[in-house]
Amino acid sequence: MNFALSEDHEFLRDSAAKFVDEQVDLSPLLRPGADVSDAGYDQLWDKIVELGWSAITVPEAYGGLGMDYVDLIMIIGETGRALAPSPLFGTLAGAWAIEKAGSEAQKSDLLPKLAEGLKLALAVADETGSYDNMDSDVTAKASGDGVRLSGTKSFVVDAASADHIVVSALLDGRKDYFVIDRSAAGVEIEVLQWRDITRQVCKVVLNDVAAERLEQSSDDVWPWVRDRMYLVLAAESAAGIRMVLDDAVTYAKERIAFGRPIGAFQAIKHQLANIAGSAEGANALVQYAAWALSEDDGEGSLAAAMAQSYTSEHYKEATHRNIQVFGAIGFTWEMKNHLYYKRARCNAELLGSPASQREQVVRMLEQKAA
Repeated sequence: MNFALSEDHEFLRDSAAKFVDEQVDLSPLLRPGADVSDAGYDQLWDKIVELGWSAITVPEAYGGLGMDYVDLIMIIGETGRALAPSPLFGTLAGAWAIEKAGSEAQKSDLLPKLAEGLKLALAVADETGSYDNMDSDVTAKASGDGVRLSGTKSFVVDAASADHIVVSALLDGRKDYFVIDRSAAGVEIEVLQWRDITRQVCKVVLNDVAAERLEQSSDDVWPWVRDRMYLVLAAESAAGIRMVLDDAVTYAKERIAFGRPIGAFQAIKHQLANIAGSAEGANALVQYAAWALSEDDGEGSLAAAMAQSYTSEHYKEATHRNIQVFGAIGFTWEMKNHLYYKRARCNAELLGSPASQREQVVRMLEQKAA
């Protein structure tokens, strides 16, 4: 792999950076008691759709841009750097589930609507936060010519904003995937008090809800989608590390103590050097994972799990060090340090802990060695 970005990649990244810098305003969240309802969650969506980001990896045959995952991380990195509140994460996840599990007719029906602004969410985790438990909290039963779903899913990103939700459920003892209308009778959605107030995370309760089964559902769907969700979180985290590093460096140059900028003190230099090292490692892992998934070279799952484990853990550490560099003011509501700290903590748990991803890495390496 060539780790040097092409001119096209750099242009895409710089354009995305310019957009989020102009459009994202986090100031309503910099006060006690703020929550995701203050984030202006859907305000960016129409502009994101106009830019084509919602359908960036959707194949051209289904009305998307057909770009690869290296292109994707150019955009996701910048939205993560700015903590841009929008339903992009859930829409990407739902689209990937449809792409993997849907029939040709279903993909031809649903995926082209992403370019028109369709918003999606993916409901897989049960109420304990498990994504891999086969004893799903949602069950499906045949009803006339269709299927009805009942049960509860939790930690569903962007469910309250979605037009359709892709739900995993047990049908005759087999885990399948279904599409429901978010506004259908029997759908109840609660926005959780999630620590990261720049991201909408929900609980979804289904009471005999009409659903359409995705006809190519299989055991391969979740691992395939999970790898791409790992990549999105890792790209956000890697860019977040760079952001808190830049903020800490700027502050260390400006803040004067004992007649000198605090950046002149060895203890501060060590903090900044540690963040800088994390930023380099995170960026390399994310770019490699994006390339491996794009090339489908057999290393994508391994690379994605490694990237998510490393970046999420180091993002937590970097945001903690960032607050230490800022000192007392870094703990206050009016500074944005706490927003990055919360995003880092939540990115490290949303799809399982870094330790759980390392366990996946070990299993995959053992399988390769066998």
